Amino acid sequence: MDLAPRSDAIEVPAGSELAAPRKPFNLLRWYAWVSLAIILSVAAGLGLISSRFIIDESVERDALLTAQFITSIADAEVRHVSIPNVRTMGELLDPRTDRANLPDVDPDARRKARGEFLDHIAHLPDMLLANIYAPDRTVIWSSNPALIGRLIEGDDDLDRAFQYKMRVSASYHNFEQARSEQKFVTPPEQLFIENYIPLFDADGEQVTAMVEIYKEPHDLIVRIEHGLILIWLAITVGAALVYVGLYGIMHRAARLLAVQQKRLINSETYVALGEVSSAVAHSLRNPLASIRSSAELAQAFDEGPAQRQVNDIISQVDRMSQWIRQMLQSLRPLNDEAVAVDLSQAVQESLQTYAVPLARGGVTLDLQPLPAVQVLGHPALLRQVFSSLIANALESMEQGGRLRIEVVRQKRRSLILRLSDNGKGMNEEQLRMAFRPFFTTKQGGLGVGLVLVKRIMERFGGTVRLSSSEGHGTRVSLIFRLAESS
Repeated sequence: MDLAPRSDAIEVPAGSELAAPRKPFNLLRWYAWVSLAIILSVAAGLGLISSRFIIDESVERDALLTAQFITSIADAEVRHVSIPNVRTMGELLDPRTDRANLPDVDPDARRKARGEFLDHIAHLPDMLLANIYAPDRTVIWSSNPALIGRLIEGDDDLDRAFQYKMRVSASYHNFEQARSEQKFVTPPEQLFIENYIPLFDADGEQVTAMVEIYKEPHDLIVRIEHGLILIWLAITVGAALVYVGLYGIMHRAARLLAVQQKRLINSETYVALGEVSSAVAHSLRNPLASIRSSAELAQAFDEGPAQRQVNDIISQVDRMSQWIRQMLQSLRPLNDEAVAVDLSQAVQESLQTYAVPLARGGVTLDLQPLPAVQVLGHPALLRQVFSSLIANALESMEQGGRLRIEVVRQKRRSLILRLSDNGKGMNEEQLRMAFRPFFTTKQGGLGVGLVLVKRIMERFGGTVRLSSSEGHGTRVSLIFRLAESS
């Protein structure tokens, strides 16, 4: 015979692990982070696009005004000097072509016309540097004398202005030391604008000179900064409002989903319990009936010492039968349609049923005047609600007490009815478990009374709230929906 001890432990193969339970999907948290990322991305994109648009449009507008101003000065100076055979200022700006192109023009007149125009250019407001280029990219005049005569190569903006015969503008935030034409006498403080303004011949086809203007328009920069601040502030506030609004909607939806899910779970639980209870009740009723019948026969024929035990058998069988009835009643589906029920009448009928037990238990009834209103419910089920609460209050006041029934608040669509007693009350743990099925503190109780009250109230769109403190009594608030006729 093998007397070695046996081990019932289950051997787990090497390398295998018990799967950890999956955490439930948190819809609200997932939506909060995803929506925040999307809203921030959209807001940042809109902010960047709007900022770029404001800067580009402001720079373009300033460049246009500068070009119009310089073109107007050039035309005015040409008309003012009245030099024969000279139709545009661009034909006078390059001193290297004076002898070849304008041999008959008085040198003093050329210098005067050129000097007047260049003096206007040199005194433009907010100007950092002004250069004038000949078609071969040579600087023929500059507000910085060190640049005069220098050949500029590799300037894409300058080449594009000459090639396409168009005005070119650009804005910069940093001072580029590497560019040879940016020899500022006064370095810019922050953003500066570079404009290329072509000057044409009389036919408007050939570029005879290119004016390059570097400006730091302080007023424009201040306006751009204010505009950017307003744009980002509006986008931030708008994004925050959108996020808070959507989060609030989603939070409410998540709460509704949680409530619906809880109700669905409760419904499925009650259906399962109802099926099990029905099967158990069906299996127990016949044996209980036989036991009671046999006990009654024994009670009829035996009047000896066994009479007390027979009475106990009958009493316990009756109690078990009552448990079965209560369990089936609490777990049966509540499919009754909501109708208008007179609240005062339902309370009065329930109190009449308990008039004798209340008087016998030394409980004083303090019934405040109830309004003549109708609530949504079912007459029999509402009487069941009041009967369960009155019975609980009566059992909590073993040495007598006071039961108060009153309406504490009435609105247009709802009403709160409160039942208060000064019985022994409940502690925090009992209060937390009060609406759990089959939880009870009563000797011989089943623990389905408050569960049924809660189900009935929620079935007709109401709620029940319970507050209690040990030694100071219990307050039950029933929130009813008023019928339309009320």
